[in-house]
Amino acid sequence: MQTFSQNTFLLIVCTLILFQMSMAGEIRWKASGEKGLIVAGKPEAVGAGIEILQAGGNAADAGTAALLILSVKHIGAFCIGGEVPAIFYDAENSDVKVLSGQGAAPLDPNAIDWYLNYGIPGSSIKAAAVPAVIDLCVTMLQKYGTISFEAAVDPTLGILDAGGPSWYIDTSDGDTVETGRNWYADLAGTLRKLVEAENRAIGNRVDNLQAVSNRFYRGDIADELDAWYREKDGFLRKKDLISHVTHIEEPLEVEYHGYTVHKCGPWTQGPYLLQTLQLLKEFDLRKMGHLSADYIHTVTESMKLALADRDTYYGDPLFSNIPMAILLSDHYSDIRRPLIDMKKASEEVIPGDPYKMQSRIKLQSPRTGQGGTTTLCVSDRWGNVLAATPSGLGSTAGSGGKTGIIHGTRLVSLNNWKGHPNCIDAGKRPRITLTPTLIMKDNKPMMAISIAGGDLQDQVALQLLLDNIEFGMSPDEALKAPRFATGHHIGSFGQDAPDIASLRLQLKISEKVADELRSRGHQIQIREGGIGGAAMLFIDPESGHMFGAAAAAGSVD
Repeated sequence: MQTFSQNTFLLIVCTLILFQMSMAGEIRWKASGEKGLIVAGKPEAVGAGIEILQAGGNAADAGTAALLILSVKHIGAFCIGGEVPAIFYDAENSDVKVLSGQGAAPLDPNAIDWYLNYGIPGSSIKAAAVPAVIDLCVTMLQKYGTISFEAAVDPTLGILDAGGPSWYIDTSDGDTVETGRNWYADLAGTLRKLVEAENRAIGNRVDNLQAVSNRFYRGDIADELDAWYREKDGFLRKKDLISHVTHIEEPLEVEYHGYTVHKCGPWTQGPYLLQTLQLLKEFDLRKMGHLSADYIHTVTESMKLALADRDTYYGDPLFSNIPMAILLSDHYSDIRRPLIDMKKASEEVIPGDPYKMQSRIKLQSPRTGQGGTTTLCVSDRWGNVLAATPSGLGSTAGSGGKTGIIHGTRLVSLNNWKGHPNCIDAGKRPRITLTPTLIMKDNKPMMAISIAGGDLQDQVALQLLLDNIEFGMSPDEALKAPRFATGHHIGSFGQDAPDIASLRLQLKISEKVADELRSRGHQIQIREGGIGGAAMLFIDPESGHMFGAAAAAGSVD
């Protein structure tokens, strides 16, 4: 097992690499440019994306290359056996689509019975959904890209060929998992098999790309994974891989003070950000003042109402009739808004009733059961924009035998509460926290946001959005601004009970504001560290100039 000192050493090395790139003027934590920009959780991903943009590739091409890099260089936050929900703006067709890079639960009804009886175990292979990353990459290249899979994966192969560890980080406990093999070499072999399938295929570019997905999900690689699942006593089988598809969906959207905010559907937590904006649009947040007690109280109480609906109604819309149109309607928001008491923090979890159009229902006592994520946003010279939130809660099972495929454990975001929209079922996608955001102004993309941080993701995205729209902050100003967060919701990783009336404040928020919030009943926790890891990309509506900030950022001038 890797020791703490080794973990610390790796963190120092990564920090030094980022600092050296910044000093060299190549990759910084913030960037601006005219012809393309990329922000991501790792500098290597930014570097690969910038090279492709400079060579004439578009946002889909650069985004695919960056995703594949992140799946290797940000293990513990993302893995190639994980998932990537994405929102893409296609400039040629002035169209926004969601790409559901999320795998589903096993199809075997006996497996589902086991989960219902015993729960969904934390980090074992039984918690793995179908690996979604490869098909997401193929689908994005087919629909929006211009390059081959071989070109997109080449920077990742360069990293793998340089050699790597026989361990990886398991985000469930922050420890490391010994694979017993050099998974870098194994994964390089698997990726080369995919390139081989593409090059041997007979047909057009789309057909050749499809051969990549076919070999992974329906060919010999699927056979290897099936054998490994059985060896590790997992429930996934080749039939689950065969049935996997990256759904291309319409985004959900709301208008907020002249801006159109796009999110993925209720198979993510994303729509609750839209519900929160619907509640907030009748408040004068600008007049309250940034990070005033009134501002923090109003935003927090609005999020608490929207989160209660998230926990009650959200799930895979392919399996349940989710009343999203009503939940996002003006009328429903109007009847919910009076529940916000400006003088007192709510000490209840209060979902509404969109069916009977009532402001509140009585919530049964929360049922309890038993992360890691990274960031990516890309824009190009043609106006295409990608916002993606890659993740993969690493399992302790190893790296897929000889395939090098480390699996995520996203099934922990499902529950075993019969009758609930997010109850585990055969082939169902979990309601995940991963939630990219795309904001439009005058029918053109203006902002893309990607956040790491589990249940914090949309809390942070909302604040960054408001920092810009209400207070005119640039991406770097918004990322540096203090944040706040509440745990007044059911946890998305094991369904932990709500931390009622909790409110975390970053240390830079004034003590006077903290005291005022305490007087209203908020249970204040002062946090010295950060709240959520963010990537933010902004395109000036008038000049088209691009600005971005994240752990790593780069641009094409």
